[in-house]
Amino acid sequence: MRLLALETATEACSAALWEDAVICARYRVAPRQHAELILPMIEELLIEAGWSRTSLTAVAFGRGPGSFTGVRLAASVTQGIAFGLDVPVARVSTLEAMARRAWREHAARQLLVAIDARMREVYWGTFRVDEAGHIIAQCEECVSAPGEVPLPESGTWMGVGTGWASYTELLTGHAGALLNGTDDALLPSAEDIAVLGGEQLRRGEGVAPEEAVPVYLRDNVAVKPG
Repeated sequence: MRLLALETATEACSAALWEDAVICARYRVAPRQHAELILPMIEELLIEAGWSRTSLTAVAFGRGPGSFTGVRLAASVTQGIAFGLDVPVARVSTLEAMARRAWREHAARQLLVAIDARMREVYWGTFRVDEAGHIIAQCEECVSAPGEVPLPESGTWMGVGTGWASYTELLTGHAGALLNGTDDALLPSAEDIAVLGGEQLRRGEGVAPEEAVPVYLRDNVAVKPG
């Protein structure tokens, strides 16, 4: 499988190529520049890997939650490439990808993931990482006021994501003794989208290009770009 992965749901814009492992990647924190960056990133990666675009056999993208414009961009680019090549798509949770990055970089296995959703709310998810490195969601992803996010009943958890920077007192006060450290600058990366997308596709969970739609938790619906 030769897979292209994209993630543009937050301030970070990234792309990666994956074939049994991540081959190469590009990552840049550049708010409001994703539309200008993502296609050149893809071309640079293909050249670096020595792949032609037609050799791609799948596309994975961060389906949100996150910035409305950013999630929509990744979905639109994914649809365009996947339609053109007639290849399947993996829709990967941006929050899940952040949990995987936190595990990869901090060896943390219990994660409270929060992205600043503006309007004094956060996009929220809780995840455990098992011994095999699988990311397991512990609750339904949601958008919520920081002081009302659903928390696990017990355990030691690490908080990651921009929500922890924007609403430090509210989230830390709500989490209380469950919380053991934070990385409030952590953003999602296409490297993790690639790995998680590859796992989905191996399980037969890929979707057709027209189903490459973003998730907007605020409306609790998936909306096709158009």
